[in-house]
Amino acid sequence: MAVEDRVKELKLELPPPPKPAGVYKPVVIAGNLAYVSGHGPLLNDGKMMTGRVGADVDKDGGYKAARQVGLAILASLRNSLGSLNRLKRLVKTLGMVNATPDFKEHPAVINGYSDLMRELLGADDGVGARSAVGMGSLPGNITVEIEAIFEVQ
Repeated sequence: MAVEDRVKELKLELPPPPKPAGVYKPVVIAGNLAYVSGHGPLLNDGKMMTGRVGADVDKDGGYKAARQVGLAILASLRNSLGSLNRLKRLVKTLGMVNATPDFKEHPAVINGYSDLMRELLGADDGVGARSAVGMGSLPGNITVEIEAIFEVQ
């Protein structure tokens, strides 16, 4: 099934593509790879989900924020590629969790993003290499930031 059809089937609502918050491009295409800059959990109203996991946000809230980051990444990819049907597979993800020093379940938070990509692209193409790490802070106190690399056609 085409990726755009899968988006409709899953009833995914993508936020508007986020604008850069600095001197960078949200997506850079090099050959058959799309390098996606760090994205935050952008909501449809233009606001970001904020708060530290382990203090202001629980693990489930972090999971939801990571899923929302995935939707923002898809919005940027659609904007850059013209269609999500050009996505072939997820190659690599770096998930960063704004967390308290004692929080230890960073992978469970980033699963919000990874589960979304698996639902959208399938068990093989939607699951790539991944790192999930904790950060002492993230820009604007966003809950999660994720960068990724996709193979495109």
